[in-house]
Amino acid sequence: MSGKTKSLNDKLAEVQTEFKANKSRFNSFGKYNFRSAEDILEAIKPYLLKHGVTVTVNEEVILGVGIPVIQSTATFSDGKDAIHATAIVGVDLNQKGMQTPQQFGAASSYGKKYALGNLLLIDDTQDSDATNTHGKNGSAKAKTVVKKKLFKKDPAYKKAVDYLKSGGSLDTIKAKYELTEVVEKELNKV
Repeated sequence: MSGKTKSLNDKLAEVQTEFKANKSRFNSFGKYNFRSAEDILEAIKPYLLKHGVTVTVNEEVILGVGIPVIQSTATFSDGKDAIHATAIVGVDLNQKGMQTPQQFGAASSYGKKYALGNLLLIDDTQDSDATNTHGKNGSAKAKTVVKKKLFKKDPAYKKAVDYLKSGGSLDTIKAKYELTEVVEKELNKV
């Protein structure tokens, strides 16, 4: 290095380029190997001291948007600056054979895994865990929530306004809906 300190973006790009996480888990039902959030966290450790960074994952449960949603945010930081990647996963409360803590735990694991994957550019397109339907006709146990656009004419818009008036957070609404610039301005006024 020529005495110049690397930017956080440069450090992340180096980690993304060098990083590999093994698929150490085996799904005996689907007969495939997969990687877990723990595999990713274990594999990232050698890069932390090397690049003077930390990687953390924070979660927030979002209620009041239909099904419970877990928003997982993976953060890559050098102590001054930070880069974040988020994954949003719905909690399947109708999961047979699981108690509620297990349902939340499964969604939490998926959220962490995909937030870390987004941050570190882990391509799971060839990962059977990403494509296996577990015999459920294309529906995975915990699905990534696709954000619907929120328009002022939608009945959901009035619900969003009422939610904000009762002390709710705009971030919670943004976790569920894609907001146009106009709608976001209007909701900020509430």
